[in-house]
Amino acid sequence: MHETSPLTRRAALGMAAAVIPFAAAPAHAATAVGGARLARDGVQGGGPPGKLSAAAWLVADHDSGEVLAAYRAHHALAPASTLKMLFAATVLTKFAATERHTVTDADLADVPAGSSLVGVKAGLTYTVEQLWQGVFLRSGNDAVHVLARMNGGIERTVAEMQALADDLQARDTRVVSPDGFDHPGQLSSAYDLTLFARHGLRDAHFRAYCATRGADFPAGGGRTFRIQNTDRLLTGELGVAPYQGLIGVKNGYTSDAGNTFTGAATRDGRTLLATVMHPRSGYNAVYEETAALLDWGFGRSSAANPVGVLVPPLSEGGVKAETGAAVGEGAPGRAARGESGGRSPWGVLEGAGGAIAVLAGGAWALRRRRPGAAARD
Repeated sequence: MHETSPLTRRAALGMAAAVIPFAAAPAHAATAVGGARLARDGVQGGGPPGKLSAAAWLVADHDSGEVLAAYRAHHALAPASTLKMLFAATVLTKFAATERHTVTDADLADVPAGSSLVGVKAGLTYTVEQLWQGVFLRSGNDAVHVLARMNGGIERTVAEMQALADDLQARDTRVVSPDGFDHPGQLSSAYDLTLFARHGLRDAHFRAYCATRGADFPAGGGRTFRIQNTDRLLTGELGVAPYQGLIGVKNGYTSDAGNTFTGAATRDGRTLLATVMHPRSGYNAVYEETAALLDWGFGRSSAANPVGVLVPPLSEGGVKAETGAAVGEGAPGRAARGESGGRSPWGVLEGAGGAIAVLAGGAWALRRRRPGAAARD
C-alpha cells in the first residue's frame, strides 16, 4: 500500500473535509437529497439477482433522473479517480481544445507520489485536447495538475470543484485535491458521482473524451506514443467484455480506496447511469457489477416506480433538500424536472459510430509511473 499525503494547501482553504475520517464515513443523518429512501441502508428498489459485493451502488435513468435502485446511495467513500468527472465538469469549458501550453516544472510539482501518469514532461508543449486525453484515457494526475495550474492553481480549482458540487447538491462530496488521489477527508458517494456523470455528459467534449478508446500522445522530438482508455467496459480488455452501447464514463482505483466506476450506456433510445464503489471481490468486479446493474435497468420497465431522483442543480431551479423534502420521494424525475420524457438525445450516438469512431483506439500503452508507485487508475 502506498502512503497518502494530504495537500499542504488544504489548511489554507480551511476546508471542513480535513477532519472527516478517511476511507469511509456514514451518510449525514439528515441527508434526503433525491428522496428519503436513498438515505436508508439496505437495497432500495430491488436490483439485479444475486448479491453485489460493492459497498455502495446506484442505477438511474439519465434523461428522467429517476433512480431505479440503490444501495447506500449516500454512503461517503473515497472516490479515487472518478472524482475527475467533477474536475472535468468544472474546468473543461474554460480552454479551447486547440490552445497550447508549454509545461513547466512548477506545473508538475504537486503531483502526488504514486499517482497514475500519462507521461507529461516539463519543456514540452501540449494542446489542451491532448491534456484532456491524458486525463480521461490514462487518468493522468500529471495532466490534471497542468490543467489545474492553467486554471489558476490547485487551491482555486479545488474551491471551484467544491462550489460546483454544492450547486449540484452533491452533499456527500468533500474535495481536497483535483485528481481524486487518496487524501484524508476526500469523499464522495454513489449518488454524487452519478450526479457528476450526468452533469458532465451534457457537454459534447466531455462525452467525446470519455468515449475515446485511444489516442497518440506527445513524447517529444516529434514522436508520439499510443495511450488507451483504462475503462475496460469500453475497450473490452483483460477478461472484461465490452458493454453494448457504452458511452463512458470514468473508472478509478487506488490501493487504499479500491475500485470505483461510473458508467453510462444507451440502448433503444434509453440511457442509463450506474455507479459502483468499492466491490469486495476481484479487480474486474467493478465492471461486472456495473454491467449487471445496467442490464437489470434496461430490462426494467421505464414506467416502474423509482426509489428517488437525481436532483437538478440549484442554479437551474433545483430545490434544496432541506426545504423540499418531497423531491424524489417516490416522485417521477420527469415531473420533478418538468420534462416530457421524450426520446433520448443519446439515440443519435447509438449506432452512429461515425462521430465517435474517429476517436477509436489502439494497443495498450505502458503506464508511466514513478518508481515504486502503487497501481492507480
